[in-house]
Amino acid sequence: MHRYLSIRYLRYLCFDIRKMITNNYLFVYGTLLDDGNEFAIFMRRHCTFIKKGRIKGRLYDFGEYPGAVLDENAGTYIQGSVYLMSDTAMVLEKLDDYEGYGPEQEQPNLFIRQLVEVETDGQRIDCWVYLYNR
Repeated sequence: MHRYLSIRYLRYLCFDIRKMITNNYLFVYGTLLDDGNEFAIFMRRHCTFIKKGRIKGRLYDFGEYPGAVLDENAGTYIQGSVYLMSDTAMVLEKLDDYEGYGPEQEQPNLFIRQLVEVETDGQRIDCWVYLYNR
């Protein structure tokens, strides 16, 4: 059985791949900072810690995991860490699966992956981040 791809999906895929090639930074918060989480362990094997960072928004507690929502008007920040990925495509593919992101995942996706400007000590870095999508 052949699976046909829509033009919209192909544009999404090409745009996503272009951004992946040009950006190797990842901002993580929540369970990806837990020492015992298997995906956090995977991430640390394939990424280098750069520095602490934050994004303006709200963090929701869903019990087993938190979910970040960007909100420029919020008086709060989501604290996390910035990592440099050694093999961006491979790391994002693995984390996309963990976060339930992508066209093959349940729709709408629980999380989306987005490039976000992260504030660090004295600079701003564009990083991939998984944001809550429901």
